Amino acid sequence: MDRETRLKRLRFRSWHRGTKEADLLIGGFFDQHGERWSDDEITLFEALLEEQDVDIMAWAMGTDTAPERYRGTILDALKTLNYVPISE
Repeated sequence: MDRETRLKRLRFRSWHRGTKEADLLIGGFFDQHGERWSDDEITLFEALLEEQDVDIMAWAMGTDTAPERYRGTILDALKTLNYVPISE
């Protein structure tokens, strides 16, 4: 599968998680960072999306420790939470 197709699939999967909170967290994160990822980072994010939303959200908020395989640049960026839109 070519890069563009992978990114389109990831965008859809990121925004269709099952809860509004997960959609905003994971979808917003993808929109902010996904286009700049290397092929290895795309592969890692694909694997991350196989995890449960509650786990991904806990890792992003720092209430649980992520497995070693996810630690690094993607998880560090996920933890910033500056990509989640907040209505005023």
